[in-house]
Amino acid sequence: MQVNWKNHIESTPDILRGKPHIKGTRVPVSLILGYFAAGNTADEIKAEFPDLNKEQIAACLDYARDLAEFEVAA
Repeated sequence: MQVNWKNHIESTPDILRGKPHIKGTRVPVSLILGYFAAGNTADEIKAEFPDLNKEQIAACLDYARDLAEFEVAA
């Protein structure tokens, strides 16, 4: 599923001290990525967080991919 994370993830200083989270929730991206790292599937994560949809969950992976591609200009 191709998803643009910018449509689903935000970072605001008043929610979770600025940690990236899924818009409209207090669910941090790091929590969802931790579930993936532990071997959980998107369906298992959705069962754990029924208020999230698969697009929001996939956005967390797209966010991580974008961070991994970040390059510092020399």
